[in-house]
Amino acid sequence: MTSQPRTERPPVHVWEVEDLPALEFDPMMTTLLRDEPVSRIRLPFAGDMDAWVVTRYEDVKAVASDPRFSREALRDIEVTAISGHRVAGAAALNYTDPPYHTKLRKIVNKAFTGRHMKGLRPLAQQTADELLDAMEEQGPPADLMTHLHGPLPLAVVSDLLGVPREERDKFTVWPDQILNAGIGAEASMAAKAEVTAYVVELLRGRFGRATDATDDLAGVLAQAWEAGEIEQDEAVSLATAIVISGAHAVRYNSANMVYMLLTHPELMDRLREDSGLVPQAVDELIRHIPHRNAVGIPRIAMEDVEVGGHVIPAGDAVYVSYLTANRDPAVFENPDAVDFDRQGVSHLSFGHGVHHCMGAMLARMESEVMVSSLLDRFPKLRLAGPPEDTVFQSKAFIRGPQTLVVTW
Repeated sequence: MTSQPRTERPPVHVWEVEDLPALEFDPMMTTLLRDEPVSRIRLPFAGDMDAWVVTRYEDVKAVASDPRFSREALRDIEVTAISGHRVAGAAALNYTDPPYHTKLRKIVNKAFTGRHMKGLRPLAQQTADELLDAMEEQGPPADLMTHLHGPLPLAVVSDLLGVPREERDKFTVWPDQILNAGIGAEASMAAKAEVTAYVVELLRGRFGRATDATDDLAGVLAQAWEAGEIEQDEAVSLATAIVISGAHAVRYNSANMVYMLLTHPELMDRLREDSGLVPQAVDELIRHIPHRNAVGIPRIAMEDVEVGGHVIPAGDAVYVSYLTANRDPAVFENPDAVDFDRQGVSHLSFGHGVHHCMGAMLARMESEVMVSSLLDRFPKLRLAGPPEDTVFQSKAFIRGPQTLVVTW
């Protein structure tokens, strides 16, 4: 006989989301995946509310691709969360469902063509070479966050958007101000207002240039805005989300990879022996490294839905944990190990379903360029001090080192 799904609510787990040492995997995630893969949680904000979280690979995929779970319904609902303020605006892709989501994504995808992505790689490599030239000239010790992981993603996402080189310093501080849960709503909103004003001016400057042979994001969005396909707030929200997340997330994710290699010499040695493994190694590091704290943006069940043997009632908020899905032992053999020879099932670090990250290809490329460039240029690269001296971000959505001081 087929067992009936459970309709009772499981006990609630209070998830404090404490800062964890370096790249340690959250023990709460480990416990939920092992003992209670469909469970109830209460996060630090709106703590009087509860939400569901699913942690197994197949359940995560199911929820992320099921249209009965809505992101758009989040706009007018308060849910328990890691932060007291929302980063993205209501017009952002993160808070939309098909068919509206499909319309917006189709427009933005024009800037993410294979041809455009291919054209950005030599620019990224040129930027990496220039940055490392300057670092080598300065001499050791040097902070990779200052010399490489900060400026390179900023340069690449600026090239993607079409920001003039002389204006790129404006984007240095905004991403960290917006994507830090501990900074507070007022500072985050002020930074978002500055970004919005800049993006509006940038896009308006492209009006009347529909015949330009450009496929950068500013050109794509300006043409769609001018043609009436999208409104100003939609154009600004799309540009802002991609720029902020692209500059911020890749900065820390790539630094996490290098920290992992520097603290595991056997992995670094493997790549030095076989540089052709770098793309595969980067993908495995993306799977393995817990790149964020807790969970991301939830969805709202629009009707009763069975998931993993539980009935999630209509109106309840549901989080998916891509991090635990990537450590599911039913899918990944020896999931807690870093294995550059791993084959088979794809990880879910870039999401799944309609909200799969559009910048996944770009993020992989940037990380490959940074890792390869460091391996080529500095065969004796190592941390300038003990690993525990590396200070990581505190109370942030994205985990990563504040400084990454190396010598060679």
